[in-house]
Order: sequence, then structure tokens, then C-alpha cells
Amino acid sequence: MTALVASLGFVPMALGHGAGAEVQKPLATVVIGGLVSATLLTLFLLPTLYARFGGRREVIDTQ
Repeated sequence: MTALVASLGFVPMALGHGAGAEVQKPLATVVIGGLVSATLLTLFLLPTLYARFGGRREVIDTQ
């Protein structure tokens, strides 16, 4: 939800045509791309990696 709101907040910068738009457009595009990719990686890649490599470990009882 936070990434969505932040991305939507950068859309006017990414679509702007006024003074300073030549600097704002690339910045907004990079920020939007970073937010989207970080969200997708967090939602899909991290749980997959955790399920593969971070599962429960067996504890051997030595008593």
C-alpha cells in the first residue's frame, strides 16, 4: 500500500512537461521502477528463497 501511494505520487513528475521536467522525469521513472521492483521482489522472491533455504531445522535432543 505504501509503495502504491508513493508510486502514484511520482506519476505527475513522470508525466510533467513544464520547467525542470528534463530533470524530474528520469528521477521519477527510476523511483517508480525501484518501488515496483522492490515490492515484487519482497512479495514473491523473498518468500520463495525462505521456503527453499530458511526452513525449520531439526533440533536433536541429547538428553
